[in-house]
Amino acid sequence: MASKVRGTTIPLTEVRRFIMDVMEKAGASGGHAGALADLLVTADQRGHFSHGLNRLEYYLTDIRGAICDPAAEPVVTRQTAATALVDGQNGLGPVIGNFCTDLAIQKARESGIGWVVAHNSNHYGIAGWYALRCAEAGLVGMSFTNTSPLVVPTRARQPMLGTNPIACAAPGEGGDSFCLDMATCTVAVGKIEVQRRKREPIPEGWATNAEGRITTDADAAVGLLPLGGDEAHSGYKGYGLAFMVELFCGLLGGAAYGPHVRRWDNQRTPADLGQCFVALDPAAFAPGFSGRLQELMTQCRETERANPDEPVLVPGDPERAHMARVARDGGVTYHENQLASSDQLAAELGVQPMQAV
Repeated sequence: MASKVRGTTIPLTEVRRFIMDVMEKAGASGGHAGALADLLVTADQRGHFSHGLNRLEYYLTDIRGAICDPAAEPVVTRQTAATALVDGQNGLGPVIGNFCTDLAIQKARESGIGWVVAHNSNHYGIAGWYALRCAEAGLVGMSFTNTSPLVVPTRARQPMLGTNPIACAAPGEGGDSFCLDMATCTVAVGKIEVQRRKREPIPEGWATNAEGRITTDADAAVGLLPLGGDEAHSGYKGYGLAFMVELFCGLLGGAAYGPHVRRWDNQRTPADLGQCFVALDPAAFAPGFSGRLQELMTQCRETERANPDEPVLVPGDPERAHMARVARDGGVTYHENQLASSDQLAAELGVQPMQAV
């Protein structure tokens, strides 16, 4: 099959429908397919194209290789009033992540905090998705995951840690919120994949080549630099943050960790990722948290600009601006190479391709 309408803007409902069709063809139930579709669509809607539709084929390859069970349900194997250890049963990462986040929210409502760690999990998408679920429930949320070893420690040549993202979200007032969602390296590997797909170079400082030297060739990139870049620019801080995420995820969860996590290009063995989900009830602390947060965000946004043409932002503002653009355009605008790849996948699986606006 081929799209009859060639365009770049696809309605959100159409993107979700396509992902659902693909995942159900792969053997996922409607609920599990929907969990993945909601996450991937939200990633693109928020402007995180590296973790949206671009990532669909990655999940599909895992399922086809029988190293991820699209029907698996996570189970709690150990818990206290405020903590839990979850076995993901090698299921879809978003299914496991939603389960753990909901459990953390429940424990936070009862104990003030919920700290849930999962093992035997898979790629779970943007970390911010889970933190935002907590913020929407009126809580402070955090989410972390370890990933394939792609990041070189400061002064090293060999990748030892993952991109190991950190997400933290909290509710302000009037629907406003703080949402930090970042990798602990200079850039997520998915952004290099996007540059490869677009046949464009990467900025200097993103990655190193096989000799450990900084490269702008997306095809030659084999190691990512920690946040900050080289040692002279405080890359050791990003390295430290990545190690902290590994402590919360792989080490606490008893999952694969550091260089023991399967490599990114290895989709022949189970991932056994470790993930961490935290929900914190501000009501357990000083009253008026959301008001103070809102005041601080407003003060930062309204502070004197260094460049009059560039507004001062708080974490979450760029994503809100992208969401507003998507709403104005009637959908997400994709690069033509992404659309061609999705058309090819539709033809291969015998599902209806996405239709443009």
